[in-house]
Amino acid sequence: MAKVILGVTKSLDGFAEDSNGSVRALYPDLDLLRNTEVLRESIDTTGSVVMARKEFAMAEDPDSLAGNYEYQVPIFVFTDKAPKKHPKETDKITFTFVTDGIKSAVRRAKAAAGNKNVTIIGSASTTQQCLKAGLADELHIDIIPTFLYCGFRPFEDLGAKPIRMEKIKVVELPAGRTHLRFHVVK
Repeated sequence: MAKVILGVTKSLDGFAEDSNGSVRALYPDLDLLRNTEVLRESIDTTGSVVMARKEFAMAEDPDSLAGNYEYQVPIFVFTDKAPKKHPKETDKITFTFVTDGIKSAVRRAKAAAGNKNVTIIGSASTTQQCLKAGLADELHIDIIPTFLYCGFRPFEDLGAKPIRMEKIKVVELPAGRTHLRFHVVK
């Protein structure tokens, strides 16, 4: 059965975004990351992607995602409203704008993924929503050896109920990036 994998990158001091909501400082190694076994495995095992409108908007030109984005699969963007112009699609990458919440986006992504995984691209807010709703089967955290000093933390405001994790794997990646995988105990 396919898994829902929540991925988030954070700084050494725990921030997934700087105070402006940018993740730029957390990806100084993006070109190196694209060539790692960790990312290649994720791409190969992913059948669909879920992201918030904020992550979708990080592409300066959404049309450029067709043929260029790492995940050439159906993408489900949860948002308050769909954009006026629908982005370019191919036979592999499609965009569905889901306006009734992250749970609905994950449900629809599972149906589209078939036997492959659903990968959730997580900002601080997306990570919080997924964990609070119990949507993730695995949590993948990349830690970058930098301090942002302020910004948005993905593991704050998760509620009073403990969320247990079991470590699956730890991988050292280029440029000091550390990749951690956890199974979410349900």
